Amino acid sequence: MMPYWKWFYDYYFRVKTDGWHHIPPQGPILLVGSHNGGLASPDTSMMMYDWFRRFGTERLCYGLMHQSAWKMNSPVVDWAMKTGAVRAHPRNAIAALRKGASVLVYPGGAEDVFRPYRDRHKIELAGRKGFIKLALRENVTIIPVISVGSHETLFVIGDCYEQLKILHEWGILRLDKADPQIFPIYLGLPWGIAIGPAPNIPLPIPMHTRVCPPIVFERYGREAANDRGYVDTCYDLVVTKMQQALDQLVIDSKKEFLC
Repeated sequence: MMPYWKWFYDYYFRVKTDGWHHIPPQGPILLVGSHNGGLASPDTSMMMYDWFRRFGTERLCYGLMHQSAWKMNSPVVDWAMKTGAVRAHPRNAIAALRKGASVLVYPGGAEDVFRPYRDRHKIELAGRKGFIKLALRENVTIIPVISVGSHETLFVIGDCYEQLKILHEWGILRLDKADPQIFPIYLGLPWGIAIGPAPNIPLPIPMHTRVCPPIVFERYGREAANDRGYVDTCYDLVVTKMQQALDQLVIDSKKEFLC
């Protein structure tokens, strides 16, 4: 996949990246990202390409992929698995970290990847704190990864999930067993207007990705991971740090565009 990713990286998305000096020379880390750009999520593949072109396969990194994706019998899932994706489950993340590999996680999931266009510069982790408990329990450093541009590869107008739930309760429409959690309306290729979490072809918008400074907490271990108040505090710290970094990246990207 590397030659294909390289073409998209260099010519389609024209990616600029920085901050890779924040990755420690060895040992496992937990990369925490904010999803962008619909199911295509081009910043994810560009981040993985950057990792592999720097570290090769000698330093492994696994990406946690949403449980619902594994329920689809799709060649895309097979391809993702062969390029480092594993089912999003604490056991898999723990196994990878204890093997000495790093783990890439996007806690915000569907709510993040399909957040409205007006919120494209907002960190949305959907209140999910499992990654915090994982970092505390396994004593690994969190390093945020963010991007600008990826969420402009489609235009999410809004979400009609609440209306869909009402129709489900009335028996007019049935939600399947794999509850999508969000039902977006968006403009993008190849559909024009799409309703629901349908696959998309991202527009060729330039992207800027950034690896942020590590976030280290005051205490780690099982006791810390089981302390709900402490987990909440750590979560708020991560969201705040990521939002500050994203705000700065937006400013930096605008300066580069004007220059």
